[in-house]
Amino acid sequence: MPRIELPILTDASGPGASIRTADGRPVPEKLASLLAALRGYLAEGAVVAFSGGVDSALLLWAAAQAKEPGARLVALTTVSASTPDADLEDARSFAASLGVEHLCVESRELDREEYRRNDAERCYHCKTDLFEIAGSVAAERGLGWILYGYTASDRGDVRPGHRAAGEAGVQAPLADAGLEKQEIRELLREHGLALADKPSSPCLSSRIMTGVGVDRRRLGDVAALEAILRDASVRVCRARICDAGDALFLRIEVDPAEMAKVLACRTELEREGKARGYRWVTLDLGGYRTGGGNA
Repeated sequence: MPRIELPILTDASGPGASIRTADGRPVPEKLASLLAALRGYLAEGAVVAFSGGVDSALLLWAAAQAKEPGARLVALTTVSASTPDADLEDARSFAASLGVEHLCVESRELDREEYRRNDAERCYHCKTDLFEIAGSVAAERGLGWILYGYTASDRGDVRPGHRAAGEAGVQAPLADAGLEKQEIRELLREHGLALADKPSSPCLSSRIMTGVGVDRRRLGDVAALEAILRDASVRVCRARICDAGDALFLRIEVDPAEMAKVLACRTELEREGKARGYRWVTLDLGGYRTGGGNA
C-alpha cells in the first residue's frame, strides 16, 4: 500500500477549518478539526492504540499526516490469543506503509480472572490492560498522550472500554472531531487506503457467549472454525460458542447471501467442531448481527 501524503497548510487567522491541501483544496471540516487536535497531542508525543481496524487506522493515518518535525508518534498493537491473525497482519502492514514506528506487545488480559469470567464488563478489563501497557510505553518514551479509536458513533452504544479510557486519561480524537463510522470509511476511501472496506473485526473473545468463560483453548476453537469459513471465501463470519445448558455448541453467523458457502463446507465444519468437543455446529438462519455473543 503506497504511503498517502497530505501536505497541510494552515491559515493562521482561522481554526482547523482553514486547513487546505498543498494544491489548495479545502480539507473537510471534521478532518481539519482532527488534524489540528492531533498536532497538539503530537507536540508532546503520542501513543496511538492501533487494533488494525478501520477506526484506529484513520486515527493513525491522520496522526501521521499531522506529524510535524520534532513530533513523536508510536503505534501500539497488543497481541493475545484473542487477536485475529488477520488483524495483526493488517496492523503491521498499515503502520509500515505510513512509516510509523509500530510496537506489538503481548497483552495480559487472559491473566485477569475478571476478564476470563466473561461477564458484561469483559471489555472494561480488556481496555484496562491495553491502557496500562500503553501507559508504560508512554512513560518509557516520554510521550504525553495516549489516543484510541473511539468514534462519535460509539457514543450510542454501551462501551465499558470507554469507561476504562476515561479512568486512564486516554483521549478519543475521532469522537471529539464528531467523526462517525461511515465518514471514517469515506475518508479512508478518498485517500486510497486499503482498510476502508475492511469488515468489522472485534476480538475473538466477543464470539464467546456472555457467561461462558474465556480461555486460550476456546479462542483457538473459534479461530479454527473461522479459518475454515475464510478458506471458503466467506467474507464476514462469526463462529460463536454458545451454552445449551448441559453442553456447549457452535453457532455460525454469516450474511444470508453467503450461507451457501457455509453449507458447501458443512462436513468440515462439523468434523472440526465435534473433534473439539462441541455438541453441535449450527448455522444461524437469522444471519450475521453485531452483539450475537450476548444472546
